[in-house]
Amino acid sequence: MSKAGRAAAPRDGTGLPHRTWWTPYLFLAPGLVMVAVFSIWPFVNTVVLSLTDARILRGGTFVGLDNYGRALTDPDFWVATGNSVLYLLVVVPCLVLLPLALAVLVQTKVPGIGFFRSAFYTPVIASAVVVGLIWQWLLRSDGLVNTVFLKLRLVSEPVPFLTDSTMLLFSAMLVTVWKGLGYYMVFYLAALGNVPASLHEAAAIDGAGAVRRFFSITVPQVKPMMLLVGTLSAVSALRVFTEIYVLGGESGGPGGGARTLPFLIRQVGLGFAGETGYASAVSLLLFLLTLVFSLFGRRLAKGDEP
Repeated sequence: MSKAGRAAAPRDGTGLPHRTWWTPYLFLAPGLVMVAVFSIWPFVNTVVLSLTDARILRGGTFVGLDNYGRALTDPDFWVATGNSVLYLLVVVPCLVLLPLALAVLVQTKVPGIGFFRSAFYTPVIASAVVVGLIWQWLLRSDGLVNTVFLKLRLVSEPVPFLTDSTMLLFSAMLVTVWKGLGYYMVFYLAALGNVPASLHEAAAIDGAGAVRRFFSITVPQVKPMMLLVGTLSAVSALRVFTEIYVLGGESGGPGGGARTLPFLIRQVGLGFAGETGYASAVSLLLFLLTLVFSLFGRRLAKGDEP
């Protein structure tokens, strides 16, 4: 075939020869298959199971929205939902503000600052179980914290960090914040690196102090990153499980009072009597709650755009 004949070969709407238009999809196929198998299919299966009375050892029959109605009238569900929302309301502001302050401190180029950056990041690479066990040892009745408090006569009896439901929940929040500080500090360090030094220099010449420059220059410049950190930490807070499990045991604290939604899902869905259908319904309600906060964060981010 002549060059002119080859140039006139049939082409599809993309302008590519018919023999090659599918080539990009061939490269995407492995990733698409993995997404379908490990993400889309489990989600669809969860939706189907939530409409049945399935259990671990037997299939279920269709019950419609009964599982959702049961969840909305279940006191345990509302306790777990309240704990999850409280967890979010306390943890998210801490993980938005404290890592930013930490990043500003370690951004200064002084001898030995690399050591402190590494030290602050160390909890991030540690296993969540290991971190939980360390804090359990620190906070239990005969642990280091209570021993110090008693020796200094700050308290007359051990503080029930792990034996009171409310104290246990806030202790778990402390662990989450401590482990997440270094992680989000790296986010802010990247954002601070993009703040023009000329802005700080001009403000300093005008007489603005460090605090004034922080609120007038640093915060506005890293606000998009703050919104991103807020969204990510909100999603993580709603999914918290390990901290509650390690500190409070399988019951989720005294009477299960510190249970969060992921903890409740595990509790009702596992075991020989596990109610897979009901656990799936609670999982989807947690998904909707997470989606609401994610969309709220996205709305804030869009509203901040010029």
